[in-house]
Amino acid sequence: MRIGVLGAGQLGRMLALSGYPLAKTFVFYDMSGSPSAGLGEVIIDREGKYLDDFLSRVDRVTYEFEHLPVEVAEKLAKEKIVHPSPRALEICQNREAEKTLFSELSIPTPQWKMADSAASLKEAAQSLGCPVVAKSNTEGYDGKGQAVLKSPEDAEAAWESIGHTRLMVEKFVEFSREVSIIAVRAEDGQLAFYPISENVHHDGILRYSIAPAPKLENHIQEDAEQHIKALLNELKYVGVLTLELFETANGLVANEMAPRVHNSGHWTIEGAMTSQFENHIRAVSGHPLGNVEPRGLSCMINIIAEHGDVERLLELPYAHVHLYNKGERPGRKLGHVNILADSYAELVWRVRNCAQFLPGSPEFSSSLDTNSKD
Repeated sequence: MRIGVLGAGQLGRMLALSGYPLAKTFVFYDMSGSPSAGLGEVIIDREGKYLDDFLSRVDRVTYEFEHLPVEVAEKLAKEKIVHPSPRALEICQNREAEKTLFSELSIPTPQWKMADSAASLKEAAQSLGCPVVAKSNTEGYDGKGQAVLKSPEDAEAAWESIGHTRLMVEKFVEFSREVSIIAVRAEDGQLAFYPISENVHHDGILRYSIAPAPKLENHIQEDAEQHIKALLNELKYVGVLTLELFETANGLVANEMAPRVHNSGHWTIEGAMTSQFENHIRAVSGHPLGNVEPRGLSCMINIIAEHGDVERLLELPYAHVHLYNKGERPGRKLGHVNILADSYAELVWRVRNCAQFLPGSPEFSSSLDTNSKD
């Protein structure tokens, strides 16, 4: 089967690496002009001239990045099977549509309002009560297009800094940690849920993911599964879906979803019986899903901006290094390291040992800091 992938970044690269053992071939359709997949066939088409050529080379289509023109996915869906559906793509590109769908499915969200001017942003901040987070309604990711307002008087500066015509304004959520759940749905409706991961961000970019999340009450995993199951079934979704959540004193609050394999699921490559990447390929190809049970305890460290001392990392028997074949630059995701352990105490030690070889990695801190004896 020939699988077409919209986008040609590291997620597409890892999808292909997981699909080759299943005898899949890959064609990437890049609209950015700077593909980094580094394998398969890549069609670079910044002006949309070669879409028919792409169609002729593939049997089914998926995507590795949600910020691409919905009309392209819709055009492709008229000719070939596209998973996940263009509707999922459209909703995930629009925070207002996304939060509205969450509410319709009884998935808890922060209190929110929309703003289309500095004045209405100020009014929203006053109404919700500061602090609030203002986010561009479209196009934002990895902390881009966002600003925190500590008082309504910050509205003018926030409006200018974000530079979008429509903003979502959310009341700040008092949370104990950020978590995510990754699930996959097959064409026949079969569902599989990975264990929740605990995610640590720095400057808006994910730096560490621990899975299964430590000290997690059973009902939290169950609640997360119910929330993401509702989304999967409502969207008649096929493939991997990610739901980012805040864990609060009153339970889970949904932040956003991503219609693709996700950075917080990279631990699954070595840390689960079947990786998120293989399960996505299985789903979009019409195959049964693989086992999602964890192989033990895992932590993923993102390699950001600088590669660091890769040779030292490769010497460590518990570290699995994945490089994306990208050049160094500030804020760029260059790769990740997966670390496995038999106990959380051992995991903490191993993560900190690895992080010392990665320049700029923030000090590892998590819910394990208060109790790492398990």
